[in-house]
Amino acid sequence: MSKSFGVALLGAGRMGMEHARTLLGVAEAKVLAIADPNLQAAEAAKHLLRAEVTYAEPEAAIGHPGVEAVVIVTPTDTHARYIEVAALAGKAIFCEKPVAKDLAETRRVLGIVEHQKVPFQIGFNRRYDPPYAAAKRKIEAGEIGPVEQFIDVMRDPAPPSLEYLQTSGGIFVDMSIHDIDCARFLVGEVEEVLAWGAVRVDPRIAEVGDVDTVNLSLRFANGALGVIQNSRRSVYGYDVRTEVFGAEGKLVMDATPKTPLWQYDQGIRADYYDFFMDRFKEAYRLELEAFFRALAAGQPPTPGPKDALESLRIALAATKSLKEGRAVRLEEIP
Repeated sequence: MSKSFGVALLGAGRMGMEHARTLLGVAEAKVLAIADPNLQAAEAAKHLLRAEVTYAEPEAAIGHPGVEAVVIVTPTDTHARYIEVAALAGKAIFCEKPVAKDLAETRRVLGIVEHQKVPFQIGFNRRYDPPYAAAKRKIEAGEIGPVEQFIDVMRDPAPPSLEYLQTSGGIFVDMSIHDIDCARFLVGEVEEVLAWGAVRVDPRIAEVGDVDTVNLSLRFANGALGVIQNSRRSVYGYDVRTEVFGAEGKLVMDATPKTPLWQYDQGIRADYYDFFMDRFKEAYRLELEAFFRALAAGQPPTPGPKDALESLRIALAATKSLKEGRAVRLEEIP
């Protein structure tokens, strides 16, 4: 029988409840404590998970008796603080991206994680989506030969609130970072970026110093070239597609109907994914299962600290490129 780990779930908002529903089915996880300043939300999660107790303060949940691992799904600006508290307490850590919005704080906190030798996984869920995981295996097996081009598209149905955007860190840190991690996962390290951005969706986004439509060109260390396209608006639903082109073929992780059914009458119709939690529901389940399986096996979870750091470096290089109107090499982001 596999070991079961006592868990503190930090955050019971929309994403926190998604992870709560996933944790219900993870045999290696037993949620003991829920933390959220919104105690009504915390109580809802407690009832769902049959947890022992709720707290308004995540630090209290981290210190709850029997807690061995924490799942951090709190607002971005709090991640670093709770990672630090959990690491110093010797707890295993799963955290939604990013660790922090700047490199200095990210490096400082991940340094504590590594010094304390606690297991750490960052929430780049797309690595666990079955099509992307299968593509990784095929690329590593050489089925498409050396990779030459990478193309990735992600468009959200609608932009988040202006209040959120004011503290998000910008589109590359907040949104494109998932595509950036996907590029590293499938192709390899990036050595240079060139970003273009515009405000095409909502002029108020410019007022908070951000853009809503971007093209990001990548030059990989292995010589491959890549393009990432993002938009904060897609009127037909959540749109995510990836293509990896190699010397001997290509792999396509395509946008498909949510239900594999096409209706033909006065036109052609199908349903669609509403948002990322809908499209990547299985990936969210698989990443948490993998985290707890790694803990049970005494193996380091993945993606780990290096992945959290390197994807942020690329996102910040893209931000610098957009602001300065030039290509930026990663060595400029030390």
